[in-house]
Amino acid sequence: MFVHPVFLHPPAQKEIQSWPLSVKKDLGSILTQLQKGEQVGFPDTRAMSAVAPGVIEIRLKCADGIFRAFYILKSRTGIIVFHAFQKKSQKTPRQEIETGRVRLADFLRELQNEEND
Repeated sequence: MFVHPVFLHPPAQKEIQSWPLSVKKDLGSILTQLQKGEQVGFPDTRAMSAVAPGVIEIRLKCADGIFRAFYILKSRTGIIVFHAFQKKSQKTPRQEIETGRVRLADFLRELQNEEND
């Protein structure tokens, strides 16, 4: 069975490390399902085309708040988690979408440079 590797962009990884343990466990469970090629749908995930085509939002919630992680699946690379944040309002803030766009572009550029080295 093929397992997709998971790549965490360092700023996303740093944010995730600050999350409550229960949220990190839930994120790990969803990423494990994705690694195995299993379908994960709403309410656990949702398309975030406002960030970029193919971007998916992992939706996590606990007593301490609402948490989100953006990822994209690249068949040659794997699952790229490029942005994570704690949500403070019902709607995803424009700033988080913009940060996601920038981080995705940066991380894809970094991965491309590594492949070319």
